Amino acid sequence: MTLDHDEDHHHRRRIGRLIDRLPAAFAKAALWLLRPESRWARLPAGGLLILGGFLAILPVFGLWMLPLGIVLIAEDVPFLRRRVARLLAWVEKRWPRLFQSAADD
Repeated sequence: MTLDHDEDHHHRRRIGRLIDRLPAAFAKAALWLLRPESRWARLPAGGLLILGGFLAILPVFGLWMLPLGIVLIAEDVPFLRRRVARLLAWVEKRWPRLFQSAADD
């Protein structure tokens, strides 16, 4: 169960728009992690972010880490990728401002 071409295009656009809103250093790291050849780093990074999300009671960690880890792992797990794409589509309908380019703000 993978995304069709149209769904994949919209998913990539949504992810790209979210990355555009990040500070430059984080955006560069996110783009590198999302490249296909970065799978070796993406899966452990996603797992560590999910683990950090569960440790949100500690000062350095936070719940923000959980969805970020899921998005990273979803790039390589088709079952999760489709659900993340649907979730991002729902979020875009609900809060379209999140997906506007940073220059539009």
